[in-house]
Amino acid sequence: MPLDLEEQEQLDQLKAFWQKYRNLITGVLTAALFAYAAYSGYQWWRNSQAAQASQLYDTMIVAISKSDKDQSLRAADDLQKQFGRTPYASMASLVAAKIASDAGDAPKAIEYLRWTAKNASNAGYEALGKLRLVSQLIEQGAEKDFAEADAILKDKPINGFEALWLERRGDWYLAQKNTAQAKVSYQDAWKKLDQAKEFPEEARRLLKVKLDAVGGVAQ
Repeated sequence: MPLDLEEQEQLDQLKAFWQKYRNLITGVLTAALFAYAAYSGYQWWRNSQAAQASQLYDTMIVAISKSDKDQSLRAADDLQKQFGRTPYASMASLVAAKIASDAGDAPKAIEYLRWTAKNASNAGYEALGKLRLVSQLIEQGAEKDFAEADAILKDKPINGFEALWLERRGDWYLAQKNTAQAKVSYQDAWKKLDQAKEFPEEARRLLKVKLDAVGGVAQ
């Protein structure tokens, strides 16, 4: 059936619009398709990475159960190198730091903790890496170690870890025999910790011991 005048005019306008903007429309659609394909590919890659990292982490756990220190640390190293963007690399590095520290290899433990503090996949692991790194550096006791710990503690505390940040600052002061400042930091930490009901009772007991040691009063 032939088109009436109005329909023909609309069709002509549509053709003119398409002729003018077809390259732009095609480009936008193509870009959208590429973006979707890239997103789907990334999701697949991320899931694949997580699955492989999980298997390697399981290998580490088995090695730990067998008290195989070397294999445990190798697994942690491989996770850092191959799957550093996954949570398994951060978890493995924290565990590896403990293994190295227990074996008397403080430099290696510090190396793992520095990696975690810098490359952790989320804020929680980053905070744990920094807090444990500070403790390890304080234990080392050299001037450069205190300076590095001080620099970490001067960073803004990661949300949810303010009390532990203050506690570590108290540890830092106490290691340098500045009992007065340590007492202030521990008391501030206690106030923060008392507001955070989700913290385990062990954390409160440990802080209370530190407060008692410097003559502080838990308020």
